[in-house]
Amino acid sequence: MNAVKGFGKALVIITGASRGFGRALALEIAGRVDAGSVLILAARSEDRLQELQTHLSRDASQVTVRCVAADLARKEDIERVLTEVKETQRADIDHLLLFNNAGSLGDVSRYCRDFTDVDEVDSFLSFNVSSALCFTAGVLNTVPRRAGLTRVIVNISSLCAIKPFASWVLYCTGKAAREMMFRVLAEEEADLRVLSYAPGPLDTDMQLQARTISADSGIRSECNNLHVQGQLLTCEVSVNKLMKVLLEGNFTSGAHLDFYDV
Repeated sequence: MNAVKGFGKALVIITGASRGFGRALALEIAGRVDAGSVLILAARSEDRLQELQTHLSRDASQVTVRCVAADLARKEDIERVLTEVKETQRADIDHLLLFNNAGSLGDVSRYCRDFTDVDEVDSFLSFNVSSALCFTAGVLNTVPRRAGLTRVIVNISSLCAIKPFASWVLYCTGKAAREMMFRVLAEEEADLRVLSYAPGPLDTDMQLQARTISADSGIRSECNNLHVQGQLLTCEVSVNKLMKVLLEGNFTSGAHLDFYDV
């Protein structure tokens, strides 16, 4: 990849793009791709997506922006986003960049022993794990390997993928499963560049949830201290670190990189 200017003419796909890290990612990467590039943004909030599309269309007028309101836990919604990918991809793109950012914290107000409803757990895993696998597979089949095309798959991960947090059993399990999923993908597909990026403690609605409703008092206190002491990161700062990593391209495919490791 070009370590100085950007990603060239690219097809960029971002899930969970309507707020937080995904929104900051869309705004940043639009300025790092060439004219003729395509951004496909998917999220559950149609209103927020439309606002983001208006912003991007004004500031990056030479980039085509397509927004799809979709719940990626639903097979039909995954297919709608993949249809958009198929209809907008171009033979002259230099890069495919897929950012698997969509995800949820889950219910952190309870402990492992309290999750007795299989349907509840299945619903969480469907959105946070199954959809990421099926959507990624769909994108790779829609935009297959070819000479001159660099395909990059980014899993937005977390410290919780490798470290247990009391009362966060759903979130930790989902992140750990996704981490291994993308390690396997990197093992299988030698031409891909695969990265799991943990963006650090972000100042988002998810962090607010964590510090207010986590069942474990130690976790609540730790998250609150990060907030009170001004140690939370802005999404923009973390996104810029990710851009640096991707543009330099020095990571091992399948690796887990934390914001503080770079």
